[in-house]
Amino acid sequence: MFQHGILNYQVLDGMADWVRVVSKDGIVIYANRAMKRDLGESIVGSNCYKILNKDERCINCITLKSIFSGETFQKEEIVNGRYYSVKSSPVRNTDGDIVAAVEVFRDVTRERKLELELLERNKLISEDLKFAKKVQEKILPRQGMFENLNIEYIYKASEMLSGDMFDVFHIDDENIGIYISDVAGHGIAASMLTMFIKQMMRDIKDEIKSPSLALLELHKRFLAFGLEPDKYFTIFYGIYNRTKNTFSYSNAGHNCYPIKFNDKDVNPLKIKGYPITILFDEMNYEEKIEQLNYGDKILLYTDGITEAMDYNGNQFGIEGVLETVKNHPNNLLQQIEEKFIVHSWGEQKDDYALVLVEVK
Repeated sequence: MFQHGILNYQVLDGMADWVRVVSKDGIVIYANRAMKRDLGESIVGSNCYKILNKDERCINCITLKSIFSGETFQKEEIVNGRYYSVKSSPVRNTDGDIVAAVEVFRDVTRERKLELELLERNKLISEDLKFAKKVQEKILPRQGMFENLNIEYIYKASEMLSGDMFDVFHIDDENIGIYISDVAGHGIAASMLTMFIKQMMRDIKDEIKSPSLALLELHKRFLAFGLEPDKYFTIFYGIYNRTKNTFSYSNAGHNCYPIKFNDKDVNPLKIKGYPITILFDEMNYEEKIEQLNYGDKILLYTDGITEAMDYNGNQFGIEGVLETVKNHPNNLLQQIEEKFIVHSWGEQKDDYALVLVEVK
C-alpha cells in the first residue's frame, strides 16, 4: 500500500507501465509520463472511466474496491485495442486513512494475442481430431452378419483416437480373415499406426493364406518403416474357412488370447509370439488350427480391459474375462464392459475393443 504525500512521483514517471492515481470520486489526480504520452495530458482531472472509452464507472470497479476494502485487486481491460493487466492498490495519508487508489496498467497484448492464437489453433486441432475419430470409427467392419459369421463389437478410445484396431474381411470365396491389434500407447501416433496395420493386412491377405506367414510379412513391412523402438504393436490373426469350418490362427505378442466357447466348453486359444517391433530382424510365428461348429463363438479383446485396475491395484485380468464368459455367455460384450467399469471404478486409462464372432 502507498501513503499519500510520500508517493515517489519521480519513480512513477520513470516506469514504462502506465500509472495513475484515482480519488474516491473517480477523478484521475495523477498520471505518470508514459500514460500521458500515450493518452494525452487531459486525462488528469477527467473521470477514471473515460480512458477506457466508457460512459460510466465499471460494474467491477477495482478502484472503489481498493478504496473501501483496503486490499489490492486486479483485472484486465482493453484500451484502444490493446490488452492491459490492471492492478489497483489503496493510497493512505499520514493518518492511515485511505484517500485514493493507485493503478498500474501493464501492457499484456502480446501475451493475450498469443493465448488467443493458441486457443484458435487448439480449436482447429480439436475439430481435426473429431473428424479423424469419425473416420476411424467408419472404417471398422459393420456389425451383423458377415457371410455365415455374426459380428458384434464394442470399441472405445481413452482419448479422442484409439490405438486398438480390428477387422473382418473376405480373402476369397472360402476364407474370411479376422484380426485384432493393439498399438503401444494411444492418441494420434497410435491411431496412425492402426491405419498402417489395416492397409497392410488388406494387401497381404490377397498374397498369403497362412496366418503365421502373413504376420511374418507384416513384420518385414513394418521394419521397412524404420520407426523408433517404442513404436510397436501386437496382433492376433485368424482365418476362418467356411468350407472346412476351421479356424487357423497365429499370434504376434497379443497377450489377451482369444476365447472360443459354446454352451458346453470354454477354450482359450493360447499361442505365443513376439510383437511386431524393430527389435527383431527375423521372426517366426507359430500357427494352430481349431475346428468350428454351428453356435461356436470366439471372443477377441485388448488389454484395455484386462489391465484395468481397482483401488487395490488388482487387474481385471484374463480371469475376469473368462469368469464372465462362463457365467454370462449371453449379452456377453455388455456384461464384460459393465464388470470392467465397476472393477475400475469407471476410470478408463486405455483404449479397449471387444469383438465377438459367432458361427451361424
